[in-house]
Amino acid sequence: MNPLTKSPRNQLGDGKTRLLRRFFRKLLRSFYRVLHAHGQAHRRGRARPPQAPRPVPRLEARGPNQVWSWDITYLPTSVRGVWLYLYLVIDVWSRKVVAWDVADREDAQIAADLVGRACLRERISKGRRQPLILHADNGNAMRAATLESRLEELGVLRSFSRPRVSNDNPYSESLFRTVKYRPDYPRRPFRSQEEACSWACAFVDWYNHRHRHSSIRFVTPDQRHSGQAVELCRQRARVYEQARQRHPRRWSRGTRCWRQPGVVWINPLLPENAIDPATLVMAA
Repeated sequence: MNPLTKSPRNQLGDGKTRLLRRFFRKLLRSFYRVLHAHGQAHRRGRARPPQAPRPVPRLEARGPNQVWSWDITYLPTSVRGVWLYLYLVIDVWSRKVVAWDVADREDAQIAADLVGRACLRERISKGRRQPLILHADNGNAMRAATLESRLEELGVLRSFSRPRVSNDNPYSESLFRTVKYRPDYPRRPFRSQEEACSWACAFVDWYNHRHRHSSIRFVTPDQRHSGQAVELCRQRARVYEQARQRHPRRWSRGTRCWRQPGVVWINPLLPENAIDPATLVMAA
């Protein structure tokens, strides 16, 4: 007998296997029919179902203390794997740093105390005609209940960036780039929290009182925040116009525009005939 051929006993065993497979396939189809009938034939994992995209945060500031933006960045230390955390709160309209702190951890209570001190210093109370809006990203400290309850006590509204959108909090990100790219930024990590606090204090003093910001017509954030920038820019425009009248050949066009920007936006409104990129994302 050829050893490659199957014996009758093996053929009988293969027949039973085929019958069992056919039975279990029918049984499995019956299970799925019951699940479909009760609406339970879907993926039962830990992943959440697809969510509708969040609306674009559009915030408008026409004066100081109307829209604030805040975030936290890392500061390296001499101990590998240990970081310090720099908290910065900036006024969107004037670009002034209204509050800052350096801590050894990222904590909602620290953020709540920081915002509370800033509101007390800027005389922001719950009975304001136009409530203050505090804009942030979606970090754990930003969405914590501790900070939320403190903001409710102060009458401050919250605003959040969209998930995985890098340009919804542009003023804080731009400020952090200014921090890290300063010429006097330490090349070596900070040796202690006191050293980091000392450097951050010097940076905030320079940024608020000596830094000529290009987006606000080269005045300091403190001058714009206090209202001195308007008269200062008028004097500059007057000097430029007098120079143009004395030497008209040096001016092929008009003088530099020194008018202060009246409105500052986070995600400005689009023209009526323009297409919002968020709409394209939703359609995709």
